[in-house]
Amino acid sequence: MELTPQLRRIGNDIVAAHLVIAGDGITVIDAGLPGHWRDLQRELAAIGRTTADIRGVVLTHGDSDHIGFAERLRRERGVPVFVHAADAARARGEESTKPAWGGLRIGPLLRFLGYSVRKGGMRTQHVQQVREIADGQVLDLPGAPEIIGLPGHSPGSIAIHVPAVAAVFVGDGLTTGHVLTGSQGPQPAPFTDDPATATASLSRLEGLDVDWVVPGHGAPWRGGVPELLAAYRAVAEA
Repeated sequence: MELTPQLRRIGNDIVAAHLVIAGDGITVIDAGLPGHWRDLQRELAAIGRTTADIRGVVLTHGDSDHIGFAERLRRERGVPVFVHAADAARARGEESTKPAWGGLRIGPLLRFLGYSVRKGGMRTQHVQQVREIADGQVLDLPGAPEIIGLPGHSPGSIAIHVPAVAAVFVGDGLTTGHVLTGSQGPQPAPFTDDPATATASLSRLEGLDVDWVVPGHGAPWRGGVPELLAAYRAVAEA
């Protein structure tokens, strides 16, 4: 789905990945679920590109619903996969956590689980080799993505600021569509390791001049960062 000619979305409000498109190639932000591979092919075909144009995958964190087709791209196409050093072991499948689920409603939960199963969530392959990145780096990839440390959801969660497309990708630093409750609007994401740290980390987004704030779950936000953070804090502090 096209958000702008240079920014496209794979998946939906339940689980999404994104493409940053530039003259020198494509940067993939997160890799969704394994079944999103076909969606990736369709999206590339729609713009006259192929996987040969992908220069790198940048993961907002190492959880299974964000690494879906990353290993396939790395193994079959030689595409490097970048992840914060603190989440490298998680992306490789060497460690995991079991954060509390919190509140839920049966309908949204079943939609989330059903979509995950249909998109191959039970057969996710961990990334065998990753390139570790750190807060403050600007990667030599299309769009020149800037890394902003956003710990809390996981130790190595990051935001990815891409000025070329006026967007910041926040992964599970927050959500605009809660997959367990169905609640809409900016709010804390489920399955978060350290909720207090996750909320505090969002202050690092203040001052960003972007048109899009793009979570891994929920609709992209176009209302500006100050408005997003105000809406988030109203929910988090309630």
